[in-house]
Amino acid sequence: MILGAVLAGGQSSRFGSDKALAALGGQTLLERAVASLQAQCDEVIVVGRGDVADRPRPGMGPLGGINAALHHAASHGYGEVLTCGVDCGGLGPQTRADLAPAPAYVADQPVIGLWPASAAPALDAFLASDAKHSMRAFATMIGARAVSLSASPANINTREDLALAQEHLDGQ
Repeated sequence: MILGAVLAGGQSSRFGSDKALAALGGQTLLERAVASLQAQCDEVIVVGRGDVADRPRPGMGPLGGINAALHHAASHGYGEVLTCGVDCGGLGPQTRADLAPAPAYVADQPVIGLWPASAAPALDAFLASDAKHSMRAFATMIGARAVSLSASPANINTREDLALAQEHLDGQ
């Protein structure tokens, strides 16, 4: 079974307000991310607000969210976790298939990944270490593959990024 996890614990500092609640195509970014994972996963959680808290604590960036999701998955019988940031504008319907088998991540957006729940202890140790806590360093440590998608999801960090994503949707 596959758990979907939307990473929504960021501070949205470059955006200027809570970007999870920003609208794109008539839905909030959070709603779009959840819906895109629901189409590909057995269950979806929101990490960093509501459902599951970042682990080991808030402020750890996406790795804290992924760590929480991996632990949640392992304790609830899920073998893998498909992750995305709330700011990706939603995943394409083939993302899970494109990333299989785990571990793998989107080359230009490593927060989007398919991770084995069994990697939770390794991520605990990584986050407790003095190593640079980057997505790519974690991915390398567990032997994850970088996958290039034919159409990468948006990466909405600023209001200008949101406007561009909306223009792209309007042009489809």
